[in-house]
Amino acid sequence: MTLDQVRQASWHDWFRPFARLGYGARGVVYLLLAFFTLSAGVTTRSGGDPEAAVRFITQSTASAILTPLLIISLAGYCAWRLVQAVFDTDDHGVSPKGLAVRAGLIGSAATYGFLLVYTFSIWWGAHLTSAGGGSGNGFARTAANFIGAGPMSLGLSAVFAIVGGAHIWKAFSRKYRDYFEASEAIMKWIDIAAIGGLSARGVIFLVISFLFLRLGLAGEQGEASSSDALRFIAGLPYGAWLMSATGAGFLLFAIYSLSQAVWRRVNVEMG
Repeated sequence: MTLDQVRQASWHDWFRPFARLGYGARGVVYLLLAFFTLSAGVTTRSGGDPEAAVRFITQSTASAILTPLLIISLAGYCAWRLVQAVFDTDDHGVSPKGLAVRAGLIGSAATYGFLLVYTFSIWWGAHLTSAGGGSGNGFARTAANFIGAGPMSLGLSAVFAIVGGAHIWKAFSRKYRDYFEASEAIMKWIDIAAIGGLSARGVIFLVISFLFLRLGLAGEQGEASSSDALRFIAGLPYGAWLMSATGAGFLLFAIYSLSQAVWRRVNVEMG
């Protein structure tokens, strides 16, 4: 084995668990989001969003341990998404469909990158507060407001519509199965979590798409995020039941993400 091969093997050894931690972090965020949404379905409030889940973690009594772990895990997930997109580790190719998938991976990396920055800003702000250096929350608020916001509402509406539709298609075509290394007995349970979870997440993206479309057609500038989508769902007829169903979908997506942390094939052989 050459020196380059040894270095490459060493890089693979540490990157794989780094990527798996990222899937686990996404699972934890959606597990908390499911809790908030299910609670909202019961109490008829509007629910939470990924930033609310992060605030829950960073403000808990165990935040000194949980927050740095969440930061490292989110960094791993962002890095893995970029590796998937740039080096095409899952062989999507350069066809229009393949490039669209890889662009979606970059978009996913950007979304969780903002969540990473948001998490770090709250954690760093807490340190500044304890040191008497101010609240440190200004940047966190800026990052939170930026997530989901944009001046081109119609363009964002199209992007979220495509991503939402892709999630639902992936769920019912069972394409996610191509990337798992698990027994058929385990895959039967993963199927339940994947179909329900991906569908729920896809519906939320479609609702966000609709909200951006409404802003664009009205000639207004604003933002539409997961919390806005949940408030929209809560305001529909039978909103409490719909919120509870959405929360159950988020719970399934959390289980799906955690299963990816264990059984997802992480290809890092590039080139």
